[in-house]
Amino acid sequence: MTKSKVFGSTLIIAGTTIGAGMLALPLASAGIGFTTSLAIMLGLWALMAYTALLMVEVHQHAEQDATLHTLANQFLGKKGKWVASFAMMFLFYALCAAYIAGGGSQFGERIQAFVGIEVSSTTSTLLFTLIVASVVTIGTATVDKVNRVLFLVKVVAMALVLTFLAPNVTESYLLSMPVEQGIVIAAIPVIFTSFGFHGSIPAIVNYLDGHTPSLRKAIVIGSAIPLIIYVFWQVVTLGVVNQQTLLENQGLSALIGTLSQTVHQSNLSQTIGIFADLALLTSFLGVSLGLFEFLGDTLKKKTNGGSRVMTGLITFLPPMGFALFYPQGFIMALGYAAIALVVLAIFLPILMVRKARVDAPKHLYQVKGGNAGLVATSAIGVVIVFAQVLITVGLLPSLG
Repeated sequence: MTKSKVFGSTLIIAGTTIGAGMLALPLASAGIGFTTSLAIMLGLWALMAYTALLMVEVHQHAEQDATLHTLANQFLGKKGKWVASFAMMFLFYALCAAYIAGGGSQFGERIQAFVGIEVSSTTSTLLFTLIVASVVTIGTATVDKVNRVLFLVKVVAMALVLTFLAPNVTESYLLSMPVEQGIVIAAIPVIFTSFGFHGSIPAIVNYLDGHTPSLRKAIVIGSAIPLIIYVFWQVVTLGVVNQQTLLENQGLSALIGTLSQTVHQSNLSQTIGIFADLALLTSFLGVSLGLFEFLGDTLKKKTNGGSRVMTGLITFLPPMGFALFYPQGFIMALGYAAIALVVLAIFLPILMVRKARVDAPKHLYQVKGGNAGLVATSAIGVVIVFAQVLITVGLLPSLG
């Protein structure tokens, strides 16, 4: 296995993980403090790396190019395949709704800042969705070209933000404790969503020819890179703004404005906004393209212009409707996405690996932990889903 393939796969996993969920971390962590959020992030990173390795174990018993649906059908039957399909579609729609809700409001602010025209929240959301939908509907090649440029600029902007915010960190801000017990549990679903990359595992398995040692290395290192970046991001966000101010200025636009006020260089204030915009846009492009292709394949549409337009409408109208009714629903939608991600990244891998281990040859790779590890991981998945349900019914505080 060439080192370049392993390196490339590592970056794909890291790039898939780092996205708009990164912007939600300070909002979800505002009420629990840096130390508590750090402990939760470490635990959830270990959880997601573990279940990703479970997927590698399962792939040993299937064809090299097997997709998640193929695996679910092979090990769990048609019911498993339908559950996987529904969870994936729910996850894609929830993420798209989050990105439209967050990106729509930011897009309106950019229009006002650069053009001087004030537009309503509804208009900015419609325009933002139309632009992204046009790029995705034209084709994957267009998304690839646009995304390469945006990703490069995003990396540069992120480096600038982290570098110049760091000197403004106040140690006492990082020592803040949770304002209430329930808010710790309420933060878990959103933070959990920020570590999702399992949808890319089948493609990585195929790319690395199913070579288990290379896959293990790519997954562990590739998932650890976002963890390190997230820790630095939490330090420079929770450390430059006091806890009370963060709690009083909830919402993505408020977070960006609050961070910008701590920096006295006007160019850097714009850089913070650009980074947030690009984090949303690159994530939205990737997720909406995945949803578009998934729906196009599921509906068995031909690739002529009319069918692509129809698939585009089915892809973008439902999440746009959510964003129009809940313009501040960025964190809310990410919380709902956590439920689908639990199914895809925790429950399905565990069920499939239990089935695969029944008659598995002893020489094949098995993730350490045995049944105890599977039971503990399942319990954590139940806690994440239960937490989001309690938030939905109002028994836990809503974040963001």
